Amino acid sequence: MIPPSPLAGERFRALGPRHIDEIARRHGLSEPLRTSVRAISHVLPFRVNEYVLDQLIDWDRVPDDPLFQLTFPQPGMLGGNDESELAKLSSDRGDRQLLREKVAEVRRRLNPHPSGQRLNVPNHAGQPLPGVQHKYRETVLYFPGQGQTCHAYCTYCFRWAQFIGDADLKFAAPAPGGLVDYLGSHPDVHDVLITGGDPMIMSTERLRSHIEPLLAVDTVRTIRIGTKSVAYWPQRFVTDQDADDALRLFEQVIASGRQLAVMAHFSHPRELETDVARAALARIRATGAVVYCQAPLIAHVNDDPATWNTLWRMELAAGAVPYYMFVERDTGPQEYFRVPLAQAVDIFARAYRTLPGLARTVRGPVMSATPGKVVVDGVEDTPEGSFFRLRLLQARDPELVGRPFRARFSPDAAWLDDLEPDPATPGDVRAALQWPPQ
Repeated sequence: MIPPSPLAGERFRALGPRHIDEIARRHGLSEPLRTSVRAISHVLPFRVNEYVLDQLIDWDRVPDDPLFQLTFPQPGMLGGNDESELAKLSSDRGDRQLLREKVAEVRRRLNPHPSGQRLNVPNHAGQPLPGVQHKYRETVLYFPGQGQTCHAYCTYCFRWAQFIGDADLKFAAPAPGGLVDYLGSHPDVHDVLITGGDPMIMSTERLRSHIEPLLAVDTVRTIRIGTKSVAYWPQRFVTDQDADDALRLFEQVIASGRQLAVMAHFSHPRELETDVARAALARIRATGAVVYCQAPLIAHVNDDPATWNTLWRMELAAGAVPYYMFVERDTGPQEYFRVPLAQAVDIFARAYRTLPGLARTVRGPVMSATPGKVVVDGVEDTPEGSFFRLRLLQARDPELVGRPFRARFSPDAAWLDDLEPDPATPGDVRAALQWPPQ
């Protein structure tokens, strides 16, 4: 039974680039920082809301506050002279065309679709299927067109290209009909992940229009909803006008005999500290849904063991399942947020070793790369030198799932493409990983 909301409601209001001066006046943002936020937001999407501003960010610690780093573009996110050139062009109304050209140039260099996302688009009836990705045999990703924005944007977001208004870069399905047809001819798919953007930005009525048709597909046994809303706007499940309707929809999925998994993105313990966030998790869990938690390891925000250990303990205490620590993908401002794999392994190991047993469901550090999900299990020293121990947790080729392999240790490597394989790597694994890179 869904518990009643103990909290008063507030209306969601999105704040973006045109509100930078308003935010700066209210919270004392310095002029240099304001200029940087404005310049970089021409390239990378920027969006916050009152909850993020008032309850998550510690303005006494800005610019070093991790939640400020998580949501506001920062100096250093763009390379070379890009930021200063953008600031100059944006201040001169006569240079609108030059500004557009510069923005497009910078975006092209930021690898807008990492990890072979374009390879994941399936063909159906002889045509690419809009708003669908099918990378792993049993799981399909579905991008409902009305859910391709968020309550606030993360500065590290690997799907930043979804939010910049370029139709050629966006995954979006206008309606679920194409997906339902596709599922009918692919009975091996039993898991549909509704993602974005954030599906919970939609009204419940709209969300229902995308979920209910899936309940008519017998082979679909799990529906997942990827969302950051529990962190950035937990009111969606507590005090929003249709919060109860959303939870009744969750109950409907459970009543159909399926599992409903809410894939919640928590990047920092502070996102779990508010009363409304804890109430949101309790109300979601009361429907029978299971909450799984995941986030990337990112410099300036959560790159220390104590933060992760606290985060996983808080997730467990809230009845959620710690699931993945990801490696920041090779896109957008990766150089700003990158944590070398050697450091990532050490952070994960030190955070993991003092967890209670029930929190040791978490896996990491994991690279969600073109061939699949590659976990770094550790570092081993041998007479031939030091190696990263790696394993495919998930793969385009199911035969490779679980296969261990090694790569030569590098203190600077931060992604799969940075690694040199062990000469003994089996040929099928080497081919799947495209080693050497093509």
